[in-house]
Amino acid sequence: MIIKNGTIMDPLTLTHKKADLLIKNGCIEQILPESFDLLTSPEFSQEAVIDADGLIVAPGLIDTHIHFRDPGFTYKEDLHTGALSAAKGGVTTVICMANTSPTVDQVTVLEDILNRAEKEAIRICQAAAVSRSLKGEELTDMQALKTAGACGFTDDGIPLKNAAFCYEAMKQAAALDLPISLHEEDPSFIKNNGINHGPVSEQLGLYGSPSIAEESLVARDCMLALRSGADVVIQHISSGYSVELVRTFKALGAKIHAEATPHHFTLNDTAVLRHGTLAKMNPPLRSEEDRLAIIRGLADGTLDLIATDHAPHSIEEKQKPLSEAPSGIIGLETSLALGITSLVRPGHLTLMQLLEKMTINPARLYRLPYGKIEEHAAADLVIFDPEECWTPTEYCSKSCNTPFTGTPLYGKVKYTVCRGDLVYSDR
Repeated sequence: MIIKNGTIMDPLTLTHKKADLLIKNGCIEQILPESFDLLTSPEFSQEAVIDADGLIVAPGLIDTHIHFRDPGFTYKEDLHTGALSAAKGGVTTVICMANTSPTVDQVTVLEDILNRAEKEAIRICQAAAVSRSLKGEELTDMQALKTAGACGFTDDGIPLKNAAFCYEAMKQAAALDLPISLHEEDPSFIKNNGINHGPVSEQLGLYGSPSIAEESLVARDCMLALRSGADVVIQHISSGYSVELVRTFKALGAKIHAEATPHHFTLNDTAVLRHGTLAKMNPPLRSEEDRLAIIRGLADGTLDLIATDHAPHSIEEKQKPLSEAPSGIIGLETSLALGITSLVRPGHLTLMQLLEKMTINPARLYRLPYGKIEEHAAADLVIFDPEECWTPTEYCSKSCNTPFTGTPLYGKVKYTVCRGDLVYSDR
């Protein structure tokens, strides 16, 4: 494959230049000056050619927080439809969470997922559970799970309520040199999850989930991270105070990484009034002040990951009353566009900074050899038009639970390449 006339943007080297890419055997064989015409050589005349004139060629996106619902809930999503959804969004590598059924707390479950994932067009990595059956009481065999291919550990969806247990898990993860990701919501503060406690929830006649439910656990786990030395991921931050806690403990030397989701930096809790259950997620959308604090955290590097928390649900589930419907939205197919629309175009981040949080930063955290454009590197690429305005209406995902349907967005994925193969084309 030859990718001609594109503008290369590589956050690892801060490269931003016009160049051509020659791809062979799944890798970037050569990066050539735009004036170097490979097409005049008979050796390459029959090669597939992508004309990327006017487009950005960037490393394939890496999403560290994904639910493909497989095994156990495949009426919502499965590995194949999840992979198709990722490819459409320019995502070439995903980290799947462990809260499946059965839970990914045994080597046999992990190996089954990874074996089936090898057949898909993108790279599907799998995190293993921290605790058996996600009960927060007994540690999984983390060493065996790492040996079997787990890329990290998480009980995402459920907090680790026992501080001593959480600390021990962090120490074991540190010894294995793998990240541990934490869902920070103390249920003792929450009466109705998925909806921020405040004026909006009061208008709806609900108590909701106050931000202290998140902040109390973030404060605890930032200190545990500092003491344990582990790479600790604070998942889907929703509170401005949580951002400040991460900023403080990073300055103290804690190896904390923090995710911001596109919905938390784009919407505030008033979206629930407009979109109902399609704007219900854990942790919930919070105030406009919190949203702006998340954007500031992204701008100054406090929040170093952008991850979708892609969480498919069926139409029937989301049509239940607000207090009964499950939390979560899909996000793979709109994440890049929301970053461009909500962060780059208003001037909060440069496009290079956005790509850094969606490519090389997650690659470094999970020790992956991706997220870069250099000779002999894996040919995992997203090719997109940052200026094209489009409106999401249909999805490759089995599910459509998102408040962004019908919303004009900037930044359209035109092609996705993974392992040197074209896995998505908009044309």
